Amino acid sequence: MHKRLLFIVSVLLPVLLTGSQNKAALKDAFRNSFLIGAAINQNQFSEQDQRGVAIIATQFNSVTPENVLKWQSVHPQPDKYDFEGSDRYVAFGEKYHMFIIGHTLVWHNQTPSWVFQDDKGNQISRDSLLTRLRDHIQTVVGRYKGRIKGWDVVNEALSEDGTLRQTPWMKIIGEEYLTKAFQFAHEADPQAELYYNDYSLENEPKRKGAIELIKKLQAQGIPVAAVGLQGHDKLDWPTVQQQDATIADFAKIGIKVNITELDVDVLPSATQNRGADITLNVALQAQLNPYASGLPDSVQQQLATRYSALFKVFQKHRDVIDRVTFWGVTDRDSWLNNWPVRGRTSYPLLFDRNGQQKPAFDAVLSVATQN
Repeated sequence: MHKRLLFIVSVLLPVLLTGSQNKAALKDAFRNSFLIGAAINQNQFSEQDQRGVAIIATQFNSVTPENVLKWQSVHPQPDKYDFEGSDRYVAFGEKYHMFIIGHTLVWHNQTPSWVFQDDKGNQISRDSLLTRLRDHIQTVVGRYKGRIKGWDVVNEALSEDGTLRQTPWMKIIGEEYLTKAFQFAHEADPQAELYYNDYSLENEPKRKGAIELIKKLQAQGIPVAAVGLQGHDKLDWPTVQQQDATIADFAKIGIKVNITELDVDVLPSATQNRGADITLNVALQAQLNPYASGLPDSVQQQLATRYSALFKVFQKHRDVIDRVTFWGVTDRDSWLNNWPVRGRTSYPLLFDRNGQQKPAFDAVLSVATQN
């Protein structure tokens, strides 16, 4: 009896939860093109969410942590590191033979205020902040040396006009903080791939700023393996032409491209902002949450068409793209349920709230068979 139950859980359950066993898995369909990844949450890497685990193990060959390697989670106090969650995340990735990503070492959000202050609350000196930056990066990256294969070293350092964002890192250290972050990470694990990650790089001013930034790092001998295009997309943005041109422009400077946080928002825009600034917060209104009881088939088909168009561009550039990662596993997991409007019902991914494959899944899978 116990052997039969074990067989059902380990073999049949993933098939039942992820759809027809006759369909190819995403990771297999795109095996000759790029890795297919997902951002996973604590319930998934702790294996409490068995439905999510079944999808991850079946469909993906790369994982990114949503939060457990961000500074506030892994280094909440000056003299305290908390590796419980990140250790479990890395162990999960190894168990399921994933290409494991570390996200993220340097960001202006989800970084405790103590990082930039002394014990009296005053701003610390440039040298002191560089010391904290080095200690943090070398401690975190060093702990997972040889296990985490790629790191988002710096996240979202650019403003929409392409200039460097005036974050505490920038104000205290200056532009060199980017160089130093990459240097410290490379010293801690010389074999790990190092990435710069940002959103809205499909917009020309910001893309130009990213290209100039990467050129400066390259000129200094900094080993930037790839730029991460987050891919927090809309049904109508970026255009196929923008997506194509963006990937091509980075390829021209000899750098790989990763699609790192892919989702497609089908809900009405709550602001004029097309970026992914997590500090945005808009009150819930009925007109901003039109699909609370379910997504109409017409919109399902729009989503499928949109994903097909995006993946055709990714396939076209498969010699440049190493990885395409979805930001979440199912619609239930998506951050867009609560951003920029808390409490909305969002539908941005390939698997619905019950873990079932959506028409968008089939649309993506069909792209792989066309090439």
